[in-house]
Amino acid sequence: MEFSVKDILQMEVTPALGCTEPVAIALAAAAARSLTDSGSIETIQVWVDPNVYKNGVAVAIPGTDGLCGLDTAAALGAVGGDPALRLEVLEPVDKQIVSQARALLKDGKVKVHLLTDQRGLYVKALVKSGGHEAQSVIEHLHDNLTGLFLDGEKIDEHPLLENANGRGSKSGKDLAALESWLKELRLSQLLGLIDDLDKPDLDFIQEGIVYNQRLAQYGLKHGCGLGVGKTLQRLVRQRLLKKDMMSAARILTSAAADARMAGVKMAAMSSAGSGNHGLTAILPIVAVKDFVTAELKTLHEAIALSHIITGYIKAFTGRLSAVCGCSVAAGAGAAAGVAYMLGGDSGHIAGAIKNLIVDLAGVICDGAKASCALKLATAGGTAIQAALFALQNVIVSPTDGIACATPEGTMRNIGTLTTEGMIATDQTILNIMLEKRFSA
Repeated sequence: MEFSVKDILQMEVTPALGCTEPVAIALAAAAARSLTDSGSIETIQVWVDPNVYKNGVAVAIPGTDGLCGLDTAAALGAVGGDPALRLEVLEPVDKQIVSQARALLKDGKVKVHLLTDQRGLYVKALVKSGGHEAQSVIEHLHDNLTGLFLDGEKIDEHPLLENANGRGSKSGKDLAALESWLKELRLSQLLGLIDDLDKPDLDFIQEGIVYNQRLAQYGLKHGCGLGVGKTLQRLVRQRLLKKDMMSAARILTSAAADARMAGVKMAAMSSAGSGNHGLTAILPIVAVKDFVTAELKTLHEAIALSHIITGYIKAFTGRLSAVCGCSVAAGAGAAAGVAYMLGGDSGHIAGAIKNLIVDLAGVICDGAKASCALKLATAGGTAIQAALFALQNVIVSPTDGIACATPEGTMRNIGTLTTEGMIATDQTILNIMLEKRFSA
């Protein structure tokens, strides 16, 4: 099966309001609730895989003034979420919905269950209301509803099962086919895909810039979350740091993460299933634009390449893992995009990818939370460094560690490290988080 750059953008890039793991839970709960009548909610139960649990347990939820928790996400989704909005399911959330969700939580009507043996993205929600019992299942993708059930009967046809995302349609099977196809391509072929970008594609990429810059501007203005972006900006103004490409990328990317992880009610343009990936894939390249002379079309092409590389690496690492995808996948995508925008050839782009991966391969994912802004600052700055080094022909040797002679081999190796070498690491991270949570 052949795919195009348009298919990649349609399946991998989409607006997401809030961290995508609690949003997936909210979507599942909202979808199940939509199958029942308008009677009062009796109980909500949710089952999730370990990585959804890890990524969603400590991050703020949009529109709630900083509330966290998977149970909170489920309650909000069931009470007032709009499942037709997919990853923006929580857009309708207001103070009244938050109050009703709090009441459900206070009454002990919401339970979250960890499926310790489940592998791959999985969320199941069960809502009892008005004498009915409704269930929904999400698999593989954060908004991929694969099953709806009412009173034990499977629903075969329903608008929510059509997986419309506004620019086409997608499903877990579609993504699996796309990833299988991507894995067989060489970097030269990935680069060739951007030649097929049309005006609607370029307009959509510009939309992503607007989404993610808006988050960054909010973070810089309000210093929300951990305040990493605003602090870096202050250090530049105090002349304790120099304003250059690397610091500009770090400021812009971390400020957007500050806002997003604090639960600011603004959507991010995601990449490969993650809003933070989208911030990292887009904003470092945008930051560089202010330092060079480049046409807007070149900027858009560079960001398209960043999304392609991010998706390519995620095809090997999986959607959720022990490795920080913002660092090794979106970071590599940004490095490739920066090298492209600065006029690098395929060799320079390959070198930028390898430099970034070797540099950040050990960064772990310990869930979504405010301190992700620190990791995005690192990824944004390192992406610039990796590209600039490659453009000066400073490129890691294929004899070094997990580096290969080819960028494809290096990207495959980070996948092997993730899927085979860090299973125990992932479990250990989760164990630490669970111990901390239940001993508090």
